[in-house]
Amino acid sequence: MHEIAAIVGSLLTASAALYALCAAVVMRRARRALAPDQALQPPSPPVTILKALCGAEPGLRAQLRSFCGQNYPVFQVVFGVRDAADPALQVVQELRAEFPGLDCTVVVDPTLHGCNNKVSNLLNMLPRACHPLLVMADSDVIAPPDYLRRIVAPLADPGVGLVTCAYFGRPVTAPASAHGAALPALPAPPAAPPRLTSRLGAMFINEWFMPAVLLAARFGSRSFVSGATIAMRAEVLAAIGGLTPLADQLADDYRLGERVRRHGWRIVLSDVAVETTVSEPGLRALCRHELRWLRTIQSAQPLGYACCFPSLALPTALVGAALAGFHAVALALLGITAAARLVLHYFAGADDLRQRRTDVALVPLRDALLAVLWVWSFRRREVVWREQRFGIGADGSLRRVG
Repeated sequence: MHEIAAIVGSLLTASAALYALCAAVVMRRARRALAPDQALQPPSPPVTILKALCGAEPGLRAQLRSFCGQNYPVFQVVFGVRDAADPALQVVQELRAEFPGLDCTVVVDPTLHGCNNKVSNLLNMLPRACHPLLVMADSDVIAPPDYLRRIVAPLADPGVGLVTCAYFGRPVTAPASAHGAALPALPAPPAAPPRLTSRLGAMFINEWFMPAVLLAARFGSRSFVSGATIAMRAEVLAAIGGLTPLADQLADDYRLGERVRRHGWRIVLSDVAVETTVSEPGLRALCRHELRWLRTIQSAQPLGYACCFPSLALPTALVGAALAGFHAVALALLGITAAARLVLHYFAGADDLRQRRTDVALVPLRDALLAVLWVWSFRRREVVWREQRFGIGADGSLRRVG
């Protein structure tokens, strides 16, 4: 029995070390995608950007402004809310005044088509889209000026049905001014440092989720689709049945990609990357958010999720070394894992080098919290989403439970 435990432990530690090394390598290259691409892209038809909004979240103006100022010849922006009193509308009005030539449409419609409020919002907005290319992007996304040009370029190939992209988290102060931080014309007081929980939330994206996605893509997986960016031809969306079948789905973006692949089109992971702002007001909010994220992955790919423990590199290596009795080989593999994990933090961490150095002390806490939440995610099939509790069906569908 001791020999079996030693073998299992050594395998666990070796798998964690190998994963951490591969993740560090893939993230070194991926981070460079944030830089503007100077290569010429083929001309593209006009685009409609769909922005589903709910509340004046931190940094909202800077996020929406990055889409309003795109370096693209013809595009429309459709903003959608469910409530005429939504404070996000004030931010939209300010942007309309700043960009008077912008083709901007605002939809206020409380109609619910299912339990997924974001999909309901998008369904209410779609009839107002005027152009043959559609780009759906979450409200917390900050896009580079050449984002549209690079995102829609692969759609020139008729065999491509959907384009998505990688994204990286940027921790922000919470709460923050609706005016954001990306408006140099407006004087702003010095920004307070992001909360600890916001920094941990950004590390979840940058140092666990995105490395796993990009590593899978490097080995040929084309299943990743993110609400951070979904670009499609309107005719493709219509051919797969639109968004209505997704109105009760938790992993709506994944299911959309699934339908695209089923109809014979390819999914492309763009070479452009965007940033999402991460503002977690406290530990409870952080854990709820990450549990929803984890259970969303679990509902979409249950077997892959159950087998993803090597991606929990440090905890897995530590458990493996303990099972192996901390013998010399296991300790060496544990050391390799720890070193690779620190390299991954360096390549995937904050753009601010000083922040990256400060956050290195959070790596053990970040990995321990992730391991606890991963284990906890198997306990119950429920999520909390914008203060509403939902149960998760066997098919990934949502039902309100409180």
